[in-house]
Amino acid sequence: MGEFLSVERRGKIAILTMIKPESMNAIGTHDDCQDIIDTLRSLGDDRGVSAIILTGSGKAFSAGGNLKGMQDRTGIGVLDQPDSTRANYRKGVQAVIRALMDCEVPMIAAVNGHAIGLGCDLACTCDIRIAAESAKFACSFIKVGIVPGDGGAWLLQKVLGYPRAAELFLTGDRFDAQQAKEYGLVTDVVPDAELLDRAVAIAERIVCNPPRALRLTKRLLREAQHSRMSDILELSAAYQAIVHETADNREAINAFVEKRPPVFTGE
Repeated sequence: MGEFLSVERRGKIAILTMIKPESMNAIGTHDDCQDIIDTLRSLGDDRGVSAIILTGSGKAFSAGGNLKGMQDRTGIGVLDQPDSTRANYRKGVQAVIRALMDCEVPMIAAVNGHAIGLGCDLACTCDIRIAAESAKFACSFIKVGIVPGDGGAWLLQKVLGYPRAAELFLTGDRFDAQQAKEYGLVTDVVPDAELLDRAVAIAERIVCNPPRALRLTKRLLREAQHSRMSDILELSAAYQAIVHETADNREAINAFVEKRPPVFTGE
């Protein structure tokens, strides 16, 4: 789409690759942020997309924020005074996180290398995370004297629970792919050369399902993270009322009864 992300389409799968390996795919400018936001909105509007894979180029998934920009007080972080910095976070990196969290297309993070600070939090916005054997992770904001300003304090707790998230944020320690799997941050660790193929294989198992039901299921899972059971029951009833009227629902039931593969139209 722009200069930060490339987009490759494989049928109903969109592969998003961060393409700034010279900076370890650090997000340093508002143009970087806007590229991510615009790409996600475009794919979200495309009913032919049923899964997104997010990965990085070179040796990093994403090194997070740009420390040189922080040092120079330029870019998406600190500016000349506190009010400006606050507004800068809101319109930049926080807008990226909101766009990722609002995307109703199922997302897979294929963590190919270093996922540090904001980079780790980007992975946490995805629904499924797998890692290459060489991947390294850190919630290292504390190491440079700042707090997770991108929502990471909420995201990592949802994935790992409070005690583990607290340990990782308060120490800033780095951990490898196998530790990430032990913690529950990633579901699988694969050889580096097999990472994208494994992510695509997972995506293919997702996109063979009815498109509208996929998106509404993701939304229901997201809402369930912070809602009461009674509210989720009401929302799921409303979503059921929608999907029961789709051609895909009728096709799926007919195919099951007739013992044949379904053919979904997205209607």
